[in-house]
This record gives sequence, C-alpha cells and structure tokens, in this order.
Amino acid sequence: MTPRHVAVLMGGWSAEREVSLVTGRGVAEALRRLGHRVTEIDMDRDVAARLREVAPDVVFNCLHGTPGEDGTVQGLLDLLGIPYTHSGLATSVIAIDKELTKRVLVPAGVRMPSGKVIDAKSVHDGDPLPRPYVLKPVNEGSSVGVAIVTAGGNYGDPIGRDVPGPWAEYDQLLAEPFIAGRELTVAVLDDEALAVTELIAKRGFYDYDAKYTDGLTTHVCPAELPADVTQAALDMALLAHRVLGCKGASRSDFRFDDSQGVAGLYLLEVNTQPGMTPLSLVPEQARHRGIDYDTLVGRILEAAL
Repeated sequence: MTPRHVAVLMGGWSAEREVSLVTGRGVAEALRRLGHRVTEIDMDRDVAARLREVAPDVVFNCLHGTPGEDGTVQGLLDLLGIPYTHSGLATSVIAIDKELTKRVLVPAGVRMPSGKVIDAKSVHDGDPLPRPYVLKPVNEGSSVGVAIVTAGGNYGDPIGRDVPGPWAEYDQLLAEPFIAGRELTVAVLDDEALAVTELIAKRGFYDYDAKYTDGLTTHVCPAELPADVTQAALDMALLAHRVLGCKGASRSDFRFDDSQGVAGLYLLEVNTQPGMTPLSLVPEQARHRGIDYDTLVGRILEAAL
C-alpha cells in the first residue's frame, strides 16, 4: 500500500476511554511499522479543528462507545471529507442502539432475544419480565452497565431504589430474557467470518472487567462446538455484518443455550469498532486464521480507502 498520513483517533470521554487509548496506541505502532506517517489524536471537543490542522489522508477510528461509535464522529468526518475506517454513519447509528439493531436484523432472519425498552426507574415498582432477566443500556458497548436480575440475587424484589445498577445511571434500559449457556463471539473481516471463540469468565459473567482485565477470562479459539452450531454462528455474524452494512471489521456477540442445539444460539449485539488491544478478540481470531496484527491493521485501513 502507498504510504499515507493516518490520524489515529482514540480516547474520548466514553466509559471505554482507557480501552480506546490502548487500542489506539497499538494501531499507531502497527501503522508506523507498515511505513505510514501517523498522528495520534486524543479525542476532545476541538477534534474538528485538530483534524483540519493535521489534514490526514485517512482517519483510523479507534474510539469505542459514544461519540466515536454512534455516528457522531462518522458524521463529522463525512462533513470534513476525510475517509475513515470501520462502518459509516447510518450503520453506526443503528448498531450502537440495541433496539434498532433488533428491528433491522430480526426481520432479516437473525435470531435475537425478545425484549423491550423500559423507563429505568420503573424497575423499582416491579419486574419488566419474569426473572431471570437482563437489564442493559440501550446504546453502550462492551457490556457496560449490564445487570442480570435473578430470583435469588442481591438487587431486591422489587429492585431497591438505593441499590447500585444501570437503573441509577441511565434513563432507559433494554430488558431481555436471560439466556442460560455459553458466551460466544465471531469476528468478521473484509466480508469473511473468521472464527468462533468461547469466552469463559472465571467469576460472574463476561462483563466489562472480564473483557479487559488479564486473567479473568479464558478464550477458547476455536470454540469446541458441534459443527452445525459453529457454522450457524459464522453465518449469523456474516449476515448481521452485511445487513447492517458494516465495513472493515465487526464482531458479533452471542449466547448459546447448548440444551437446545442450534435453536439455542442468539445474537446479542454487533460491535462496529471492536477492540484491538492485546486481550481483544478480533486480533486473536485473525491470528488463528494466519493474519498477524500488522496485517490486520493494514487490511482495515485498506477497506477505508
């Protein structure tokens, strides 16, 4: 590839800031090894002026969560006329919103849990669904703010008004039935599903801390699954990537109730800007397919151009 001036956009002010900084530094180092000129930019409110000053050929978007993954930065870069990695504005707006994602993917044949958006404070008056169920923010990633409400849990019945949880941090929540079973994920790169990884948390469930704290989760890649379940997960992730219009790399997260076979496989969400840290799943699956980190970064950059 012709050497380019690449601005690596990272950091920002979302709940995933620290992970974004690790992703951005890793990507910047890889781009330099590939021969590109790199400017690292920690996202702030003056980012438009900074980008005009730097005048890059392309932006490598390493932001996670809002405003880098929800269409805000994508719209800004579209206005500035600067190409950027990963998905575009419309795809980002839909994929960050779990309810909108359902409305797009379920009619296309992707199996997802049923659920409904509720007023967060209403959980103190009664359960929105039979227990066990899951409460999560409508538009956060990386399992930020997820609570599993069980019959014997510590949240109370009904959930206590003074009990910490997402109901204290968000105005609206998505309530979904809890799907027992296993945590799976599939990365898609350049319109190809790479592999299925099983994620086994050593305590609790695969939440934000488990994702980004070394030693808290075991990754089994490729996952030890029946062949039909593996193929179904690969197919479902690729279908979601295509229907949403994702570009570059995406990652789809699943729950699998192995007592039901293929019928127990449910897609939970699609990440349009998956992490690229040492613990991240896309680089791990790429390695499994013989794609090293630098090559992965280069291919994502190529897709933007």
